[in-house]
Amino acid sequence: MGAAEGKTVHSPALTYFSMISLLSLCPPFVILLWYTMVHADGSIVQTWNFLKKQGLQGFLEIWPRPSAIAWKIIFVYGTFEAALQLILPGKRVEGPISPTGHRPVYKANGMAAYFVTLVTYISLWWFEIFNPTVVYDHLGEIYSALIFGSLIFCVFLYIKGHVAPSSTDSGSSGNLIIDFYWGMELYPRIGKSFDIKVFTNCRFGMMSWAVLAVTYCIKQYEANGKVSDSMLVNTTLMLVYVTKFYWWEAGYWNTMDIAHDRAGFYICWGCLVWVPSIYTSPGMYLVNHPVNLGTQLALYILVAGILCIYINYDCDKQRQEFRRTNGKCKIWGKAPSKIEATYTTSGETKTSLLLTSGWWGLARHFHYVPEILAAFFWTVPALFNHFLPYFYVVFLTILLFDRAKRDDDRCRSKYGKYWKLYCNKVPYKIIPGIY
Repeated sequence: MGAAEGKTVHSPALTYFSMISLLSLCPPFVILLWYTMVHADGSIVQTWNFLKKQGLQGFLEIWPRPSAIAWKIIFVYGTFEAALQLILPGKRVEGPISPTGHRPVYKANGMAAYFVTLVTYISLWWFEIFNPTVVYDHLGEIYSALIFGSLIFCVFLYIKGHVAPSSTDSGSSGNLIIDFYWGMELYPRIGKSFDIKVFTNCRFGMMSWAVLAVTYCIKQYEANGKVSDSMLVNTTLMLVYVTKFYWWEAGYWNTMDIAHDRAGFYICWGCLVWVPSIYTSPGMYLVNHPVNLGTQLALYILVAGILCIYINYDCDKQRQEFRRTNGKCKIWGKAPSKIEATYTTSGETKTSLLLTSGWWGLARHFHYVPEILAAFFWTVPALFNHFLPYFYVVFLTILLFDRAKRDDDRCRSKYGKYWKLYCNKVPYKIIPGIY
C-alpha cells in the first residue's frame, strides 16, 4: 500500500496511532514471545510475573545482545539466499502494470532456491558439517540482531527512496513517519536485477520459515533422541504450506504485498523479523513441549491441514487461470460467471474481469478461510495448555481481515459502480453466510 493510500482506510489519527504503536511494540514483542516460548514454558503468566517483579530491569536482562555468532548466521544465510536469487535460472515473469505505467520483470526461481536451501541445510546436518541446533540455541540473539539490523535496513530503504529510487513508482507523503512505515518505493532494486522485496518477502522471510521449522524438528530430535508426532505434524504442514508458496511464487507477485504495499517497515521489517519469529512460533513451542497425539489424531490433523492448504492454493489457481485466459476457462466444470468492469488509470480507460463463481462466488476473500484454518491445524498439535502458540493464528486472522478491508476499499475506489454490482453478486466478504 502506498503512503497516500495508508491514510484512507482509517482516520488519520488512528492510522498515526497504529503506526507508532507497531513501530514501538513489535520489536520488544518478538523478544518476549521468544523468551516465553523457550525460557518460560510458553506461559504468559510466568513472563508477566517475572516482569511485574523485576520491572524494566528484568526486561532488559532477558533481551539478548546480538552476538557475533548470530550476525554470522544471518550474514551467511542472507548471502546464500541473495546468491540463489541472482544465480539460479528461472523463467521471466512480468508483474502487473503499476499506476505510473511501470511493469516489473522477475526471474521465477523460487522453487529451485527453496529446494537448494533445504537440501543444503539438511545435508550440512547429516554430514555433521553444521548443526542446526546452534541456530535454536542462539535464537534470541538472532532475533535481536534481526530487529536492529532490519531497522537499519528500513532506514536505508527510506534514504534510497529519496535519493535513488529504482522506478517511477516512488514518492513521499511529506511525512517522515508515514514514509518510513509504509515505504517510499513500490519496486526498489539494487542494480537492474536484484529485487529487494522479492528478497525480503520471499527469499529471506518465507525461506526462514521453512529453515526454522526444520531447525526445531532437528533440535527436538537431538534433545530427546526422537521427534514427537505433534512436531512431525507441525513441521510437515508448515513445509507443505511454504512449498505451496514457492510453487505459486509468481502469483504472489501480483498480490497486495508486492503490487500495492511499498517497501517500508510494514512489509520489509515484517518479513525480515516478524515472519521468522512469529510465524514459526508454534514449532518453537513444541521443541520443549513434545505432545504425543497418537497416530489416528495426528493423521486427522495432518489430512485436514493439507486439505486447507490445497483449497487455499486452488482459490489462487482459479483466479490466476481466469485472468490468464481472460475468462475463457472452466471453473468447477462450467464457464465462469463474471462482471466486466471498466476503470480509468493515468487517463486511460481499461477493462478488468471480476470473477463471481467457483471459490470466488462464495465470498470476496474466501481464500483467507482455508489459510487461517491451515494455521490452526499446524498449531493444534500443541494442544491447549497455553494460549501463546495460538498467537500466530489470532494475528493472521486480524491481518487478513484488515487486508480484506483494505483490498475492498481499494477496489471500491478503482471500480466504482462495478464494484457495487460485484458486492451485490458476492455479498459476503470472507466467511460465506456470516461475514
